[in-house]
Amino acid sequence: MRRLLLIARREYLAYVRTVGFWLSLIALPLVAVGSGFFIAAMENSSEVREIAVLDLSGAEVGPDFAARLAVPNRVRAVPAPPGLAGQTEVPTADAAARDLVTDEGPLDGVVILLQAEDRLAARYWSARTTDERGQTAVSEALSGLNRTRALVALGIDPAAIDRIDTAPPEVTVLSPASASGGEVSLQDRLPGLIGFIVAMTLWSLILTGASILLNSVMEEKANRVLEVLLSSASATELLAGKILGVALVTLTVLLVWGGCGAVALTYAAQQGGDFAPALSGALAGLGRDGLWFWLIAYFIGGYLMYASVFAAIGSFCETPREAQTLIGPIMMVLVIPIFVLQIAMRDPDLAIVRSLSWVPFFTPFLMSARAPSGPPLYELAGTLAVMVAFTVLVVWLAAKAFRAGALSTTKLDWKGIVGLIRGGS
Repeated sequence: MRRLLLIARREYLAYVRTVGFWLSLIALPLVAVGSGFFIAAMENSSEVREIAVLDLSGAEVGPDFAARLAVPNRVRAVPAPPGLAGQTEVPTADAAARDLVTDEGPLDGVVILLQAEDRLAARYWSARTTDERGQTAVSEALSGLNRTRALVALGIDPAAIDRIDTAPPEVTVLSPASASGGEVSLQDRLPGLIGFIVAMTLWSLILTGASILLNSVMEEKANRVLEVLLSSASATELLAGKILGVALVTLTVLLVWGGCGAVALTYAAQQGGDFAPALSGALAGLGRDGLWFWLIAYFIGGYLMYASVFAAIGSFCETPREAQTLIGPIMMVLVIPIFVLQIAMRDPDLAIVRSLSWVPFFTPFLMSARAPSGPPLYELAGTLAVMVAFTVLVVWLAAKAFRAGALSTTKLDWKGIVGLIRGGS
């Protein structure tokens, strides 16, 4: 144990003493916050599109369409220029619209309204081939206008239609599983978000922490340092010490980020609002329901499982090129939970999500997201037991591979893998 702790201390200090570690530690929250403000600033500062409307439908709906066009998006309807306003046929209107939206043209778009059987249709000329915002604005305005005209044709008052369209829907969500036993509040929704954040944090730490571990092992093997260390410590102690050291590095990162989050939460509570009290209640609820145990267990088990795999891979590699060929399949495995997590957030009891939760490589991510939704106890205990058993197997194989790889100068191949499983070196 003493040698294990010394190795862990050596790995930990090797990283936390560097300036780059602390710069990256501080930079990431700043970049995350700054990117949020930057995206918001970009959305608010986006240019207003100027779109002209030419009504060839014969129903005199141009002004109504122009009013609807400007409501939901940053779009402004402008009067049709003289060269466009006088057109009465589609071919000549298309030719005029084309000239107005060229690089030298004054407009961002031109909409030509037509009558198509019992509804209105539109031809949208845009200065950009990928004008999604303008196309969405035109589609929404046209859909609303067709709906209103159809209802008016049935004898419904247009003012009543406007009142119905502008009235916000009032839906009260109730559940006996809520904290109050009735209405579902923000506090009841936050545990699911916390589980998702835990899963994503684990995913990001595996990519960073385990990659640090792989590079450390790979560098020490190339420099023959591993051979020296194995002369004074067993392969299991060396592997466990390296994993523990890197785990302490990631724990330092979590503590610093958690401290920043606590400061931000305290500030938000002082400013008032519902989010800070709801988050505090949700965190307390996780403790009362025992969910913290499951989240921590999945987090530790998943990290240990992947860290062992990365350390074993690093012991067989001396160059980044060799490591990349072996990491590729693992990265493809890590991509799958990211896509499934989005489904698990919306429907945690979906059959495919429940099935994939029993796959050990996916368990720590999917069950972290599903645990706050209250899955059956047998799923929580069963998936955890399967993951722990698989992690023990992975650690055992990783220790054997670590020793064999550290003392070997050959590359890892299928023959070597079979030999490791059978107990050879």
